[in-house]
Amino acid sequence: MEKKSLIALDKAGLERQSEFRYRLRRFLRFGEEAARAAGVTAVQYHLMLHTQAFPGREWASIGELAERLQTQQHGVVALVTRCEEAGLVRRKENQEDRRLVEVHLTAKGRRCVEKLAALHFAELGNLAEVIEAARASAAPG
Repeated sequence: MEKKSLIALDKAGLERQSEFRYRLRRFLRFGEEAARAAGVTAVQYHLMLHTQAFPGREWASIGELAERLQTQQHGVVALVTRCEEAGLVRRKENQEDRRLVEVHLTAKGRRCVEKLAALHFAELGNLAEVIEAARASAAPG
């Protein structure tokens, strides 16, 4: 992690940071509850979402998913196994590099991701408002 100089925050800066953290936690809780209502865990939803994160392809590797989920590869392997058993994803050997395992959504997984992503979109807008307000108030001028 790069070392950055610390910025002293005034009361208003602390309030903005608190509001952001509060809204972020609300967004995360919303996601947890929405995923549960759809019959998956939040981390299963995140794994499925991240399979669609790379332009030009419809899959992600175990290593890429581990990075996106900020966890260890062996944990992702176990999560993929659980998602596979639930019919949400399937593994496929990469044709160019047989050591690489591709994780693809199934039709069931795609329906689940599309439904949950649509629900998250409006909530994400609320979080974006807080970020923009914080940026605007911190901008020089």
